[in-house]
Amino acid sequence: MVQAIINLEEHEARILNIVKGKFGLKNKSEAIKLVIDKFEECLEPEIRPEYLEKLEKIRKQEGTKFKNIAELRKHIEGSG
Repeated sequence: MVQAIINLEEHEARILNIVKGKFGLKNKSEAIKLVIDKFEECLEPEIRPEYLEKLEKIRKQEGTKFKNIAELRKHIEGSG
């Protein structure tokens, strides 16, 4: 665990107290963790539409079926 000393303005400290009370947390550290977790969800990058199209094309492709490992090995070694 990393410990940090942070400086908060009065307004920011009040907001943490509100978060702490609203979610029944024990201390401001837990309130800060909750706020960070909620903000982290916003940081998830959106998937570009071009990538989704490419992914859909890949999903529609039919794979090559092999009866056994020897057939797969023959296919791989023949391609190399």
